[in-house]
Amino acid sequence: MAIELEINGVKRQVAAEADTPLLWVLRDELHMTGTKYGCGIAQCGACTVHLDGQPIRSCQTPVGTIGAAKITTIEGLGGAHPLQTTWVKHDVPQCGYCQSGQIMSAAALLAATPKPTDADIDAAMSGNLCRCGAYQRIRAAIKDASGELAVNAKA
Repeated sequence: MAIELEINGVKRQVAAEADTPLLWVLRDELHMTGTKYGCGIAQCGACTVHLDGQPIRSCQTPVGTIGAAKITTIEGLGGAHPLQTTWVKHDVPQCGYCQSGQIMSAAALLAATPKPTDADIDAAMSGNLCRCGAYQRIRAAIKDASGELAVNAKA
């Protein structure tokens, strides 16, 4: 079955059954491997992408339910997003496996809450697991990125 999806601003036709998880379409059909498979039950956050700006778990989102919603993956943030640069600056990645999901959740947080508190960050990031335990560096990177975004907004 052919399904049209808008991913990172580009409309694409994919051959998939309606109940196929978005994650498999991204990785297997479109070869967009930035979004990772973690647990497969929407508990770890490694597969997080945005659907109309909201973070979702692509491992449990059937492509047939997406309709005209816009999908943004880690590739769609571009290589110079403040979160990506602060992630490096704060030496967040260790194994790196969860990082695309972490960044996508953080990007949705900053879009909704430009100056998040620790409680805001904890709430937004609570569904993203990091086996390496880089949570303090993740929080610092998010706060740093919020400052960079504020400066860029004023420019």
